[in-house]
Amino acid sequence: MNSLDINQIKEYLPHRYPLLLVDRVLDWSLEDKTITAIKNVTVNEEFFNGHFPHVPVMPGVLMIEALAQTAALLSFLTEGRKPDENTVVYFVGIDNARFKRPVGPGDQLKMDVKITRAARGIWKYTAVASVDGQVAVEADLMCTMRSVADSSQNA
Repeated sequence: MNSLDINQIKEYLPHRYPLLLVDRVLDWSLEDKTITAIKNVTVNEEFFNGHFPHVPVMPGVLMIEALAQTAALLSFLTEGRKPDENTVVYFVGIDNARFKRPVGPGDQLKMDVKITRAARGIWKYTAVASVDGQVAVEADLMCTMRSVADSSQNA
C-alpha cells in the first residue's frame, strides 16, 4: 500500500493553507494509474465564513480543485519525480462536472482519480469525490505541466 502524509504531499504540491485541499493519500497504483486521497472538511475552513454562514457548504469549485490537486499528485507519482520550484500544473479543461450532494463541516471527502490519457503534455483524468460512499462530485479533468518560464504562454 502506497500512502503519503501531509508533509510528503507538500513536497509535490506548491499549495499551502488555505488552498492545500489534500490531507492524505491513502493509496495509489502506477499500474492502474489511480490514486485515492482524502480532504477532511472542518468547520474552521475559511470559506465557511461566507458560504454559507447559516448552512455551511463547501463550494463546488473547491471540490473540483481538491480533485485537480489529487490528479497532479498522481501525475508526479506516475512520472516518478517531484516538481521543482519552476513547475506548475494548470487546468486545461473540466468536462461533465456534476454535483450530487453537498459537503459540509465534519465530512471526509474521499477522492478517486484515474489517468485516462497522457499525450503531448496534456493529462486527462476521470475524478470522483464521495462522502460516506455517496458521490458528491464527479468530473473529467484535463491538466498540463509547465515551467514558470512558460507560464506567460497559453496553457
